[in-house]
Amino acid sequence: MISEGAKAPAFSLKDQTGKTVKLADFAGKQVVLYFYPKDNTPGCTTEACDFRDQHSKLQKAGAVVLGVSPDSEKSHVKFIEKFELPFPLLVDDDHAVAEKYGAWGEKSLYGRKFMGIIRSTFLIGPDGKVKKVWPKVKVNGHVDQVLEAVKS
Repeated sequence: MISEGAKAPAFSLKDQTGKTVKLADFAGKQVVLYFYPKDNTPGCTTEACDFRDQHSKLQKAGAVVLGVSPDSEKSHVKFIEKFELPFPLLVDDDHAVAEKYGAWGEKSLYGRKFMGIIRSTFLIGPDGKVKKVWPKVKVNGHVDQVLEAVKS
């Protein structure tokens, strides 16, 4: 996993509308980059809705929120519409960006081992450096921690 103080890896991914979104587009702003396993699953929905509910506070504090998962544009559109998400969801279908950040790795479910997205969040400062890392996020209360870090 990339460490705090390191330069955030550049990326260029399509959002739910097919528009290319680059980290460089947000130079001078704080970016909350959160990786989540799958659209429309319980933990991911709770996390997305928590970011939605705190979105105006995060924006006021000068942050942009970007969600990233391997899901398709079509899946992201449904997820955004269903839960009225006010921020873009990016398609990392080959998990190349997740790998750069260290948000891709071995997981275990019911004793079965597989590779997948490790739920994690990165706060990137206006200078392009990683200001804070939350590895292996526990969803409850997470967005409040992110908001506090953005404000500090």
